[in-house]
Amino acid sequence: MSVYTPIIMAHNTSSVEAFLEPAQSCICFNLRKSARVVTQQYDASFRTLGLKSTQFSLLVGIRLLGTVTINRLAEAMVMDRTTLTRNLKPLETQGLIRTLPGVDRREKEITLTTSGQTILTKALPLWKKAQESIKNEIGVARATRLLKDLASTVQSTKQH
Repeated sequence: MSVYTPIIMAHNTSSVEAFLEPAQSCICFNLRKSARVVTQQYDASFRTLGLKSTQFSLLVGIRLLGTVTINRLAEAMVMDRTTLTRNLKPLETQGLIRTLPGVDRREKEITLTTSGQTILTKALPLWKKAQESIKNEIGVARATRLLKDLASTVQSTKQH
């Protein structure tokens, strides 16, 4: 009878080598790693406002969609409803958004408050500066190609 122990497997060289391929060529792993690096740069730009890049994105989404149901916002942001709700809580606590009863009582709607609009207006030039910085770091042509590739990836994988 043999017993699997993670300690023994961790020291097995072949098992370590088996994980080199996912670390180097896994699209998900590398996309998330890249996203963390870029997110850190945008977060640093928004720090003076006490805002995170994820919160900025949600505020932009709400601004573009107007008063919007949670389901519609989740769909537009390609987020599951639970994650979206969890991410909206701090924005509501800060008074940047307001949750309203929807037309259907089972549904809630989200809208920007005046404070939310104000912070979004203050955040826009900070976003522009971060955006230009990243474009300059990776090159404008590469940034343009990356945005097209990412949009295509979202579009093709959303359909599955």
